[in-house]
Amino acid sequence: MSRTTDTRTMTIVDLPLIRRLTANGTVLDSELGLTRDARGPNSLLLSSLLFPRGVYTLVSRSETQQVVGQFRYRPDDLNAHIVYIAPALDEDIEDTVWLNILDAMSREAGKHGAHSLIAEVETSSHLFETLRTARFSTYSRQIIWRHEAVDINPADCAIELEDEISSEEIGVMSLIHNTVPTMLQQVAAPPGDMDGLVYRKDGRIEAYIGVSEGGNGVYLLPFIHPDVMAQAADIIEAAVARIDRSAKVPVYVCVRSYQDWLNHRLADLGFEEWIEQAVMVKQIAAGIRHPGFARMAIRGRLKIVSNAPYYWSVAFEEYNSKEI
Repeated sequence: MSRTTDTRTMTIVDLPLIRRLTANGTVLDSELGLTRDARGPNSLLLSSLLFPRGVYTLVSRSETQQVVGQFRYRPDDLNAHIVYIAPALDEDIEDTVWLNILDAMSREAGKHGAHSLIAEVETSSHLFETLRTARFSTYSRQIIWRHEAVDINPADCAIELEDEISSEEIGVMSLIHNTVPTMLQQVAAPPGDMDGLVYRKDGRIEAYIGVSEGGNGVYLLPFIHPDVMAQAADIIEAAVARIDRSAKVPVYVCVRSYQDWLNHRLADLGFEEWIEQAVMVKQIAAGIRHPGFARMAIRGRLKIVSNAPYYWSVAFEEYNSKEI
């Protein structure tokens, strides 16, 4: 059995090793992996070492194995997200060092203030069982849908979307509060650095599309109220039309199990199923006791805050009853 003898934050001397290992790694962050290069010499790896921007890379070594893991975390979010673990875990390999790197990333993320650590993994992957052993729980399933680059004229769309603005945090959070199961609200909300598009109907926000763009693709994370289910395909089409980069790179849409009715709409739009994954979460901070959540403005962005103050609950109720 392999015994881990050293687990630590990477240094400059680890670069050759990490570059070699990441060529055969497993990406556990769909947004980053589908829009940018999550691994390799041009990935976040080097920039995270020389210009720290919320990306942390750790190395674990035993007498016979070497494993690297990377996660990202912003202080204005509650969740850290594993970017990748390398090398990939094969069936006939003993996984002690992989368990060690997962435990080390959990401790490091908690040290920086994260309440939970998230990984998106295909259930057929051998890493899925290792994550379960490491006390990650499956919170949801999701399907990533893919469409080749497509150029859509916004004037041809039946629905118009607008850019998210900071004054809409109550409306956006009310939508998430009403469309996402309570247990998932903290981990399912879009990250604070993700741009967003909103759809309003009768003065209310009925859809929010998180948008992430990169050199490799466009990633959309939709939150659509069932009341506008009939317009869901038009909303997705309008979002794609608003993003110029959609004409140059593939477009990916993440549909989680609590909105699986969206799958048929995406198929009608010509999207194809790309990946099916489990959203796995490890809670690493105590004190998350009751399901009040608020979306707070921080430097013009929005975030989920657990144990929301009473007045945010009142705001939700007032917004839902159309009194504000």
